[in-house]
Amino acid sequence: MVTIYDIARETGYSAPTISKALNGTGGLSVKTRDKILKAAEALGYKPNMAARSLTTKKSYLVGVIFEDADMQRGFEHPLFGGIMNTIRTEMENSGYDLIFLSRSLLAKKRSYLEHCHHRNVDAVMIINPLSVDEDLMELANSDIPCVSINYLIPGVPSVVTANVDAGYRAGKYFIEKNHKKIGYISGSFTEFNLAAKERLEGLKKAISEAGVEFSENNIEYCSKWTRESGYEAMKRLYQKNPEITAVFIANDNMAFGAMEYLESINVKMPEQVSIIGFDDEQASEFITPSLTTFKQNRITIGKLSSEMLMNLLVGIPVHDCVRVKAELVERKSVRDL
Repeated sequence: MVTIYDIARETGYSAPTISKALNGTGGLSVKTRDKILKAAEALGYKPNMAARSLTTKKSYLVGVIFEDADMQRGFEHPLFGGIMNTIRTEMENSGYDLIFLSRSLLAKKRSYLEHCHHRNVDAVMIINPLSVDEDLMELANSDIPCVSINYLIPGVPSVVTANVDAGYRAGKYFIEKNHKKIGYISGSFTEFNLAAKERLEGLKKAISEAGVEFSENNIEYCSKWTRESGYEAMKRLYQKNPEITAVFIANDNMAFGAMEYLESINVKMPEQVSIIGFDDEQASEFITPSLTTFKQNRITIGKLSSEMLMNLLVGIPVHDCVRVKAELVERKSVRDL
């Protein structure tokens, strides 16, 4: 097994200097550190994590809280699965392992903070929590560095999609194609999970700027962000507003259900009703018509959140909230009038 003494002999530096370079501590120059790290890689050095933890007083574990009970899709979700893959890669490149945290351990209820102490994690990534409850706020107010993804938690730096901007661009896209009767379908929103509200805010702004009428009668909310909910929401919306020609739907799963309903009553898409979704599900490209939708930048979100967490671990200040622009993927579900 290669040791720091082998690297010292190879590079000519002392063992303490090698240790500083490998652990990212001490005031070494970039040139010195790079030389040592390249030599370590060439020799096939593998760090002894137990010894490293004793030396640095760190576990090199990042806890992950991931709650997705509403949609019950876990890593199959196009946003969260992609974000987790990116975070895993970024953490590994920084010398950290991930460990998932839950509110129970071997059937014993634990708070998130208790679980963090039990696992001795250095930091926590919070992804899409169900709510900001007392348990989560206890963790947020602790001395454990945390970053939140897709959710605004008081006192915790967050990385979220620029939802107002996406809603605005959806509205502009419809307006530019001469649509005047525009609807909106979304799942529920809370005080801290504002995606649905923000997408509507952007949509309304674009429609208002164009001088087009838009009322609450053009909106349908669902209790869940599911295909079934989208089907029922489109049914309610179209029955009260059969003159609607375009609908922005706050995720693709609901859009699939909405399109299923329209097809069931022989309403042609996009000839009679145009649809824009959100998330760029894999199926969006293959349904008929293929779905115009917004793709959230999961790689950028994963990298930014990882960078923020690493900065917090070494005491570097970070922004309270970073918003990442979504990409509009144009397909065949919107027509010009």
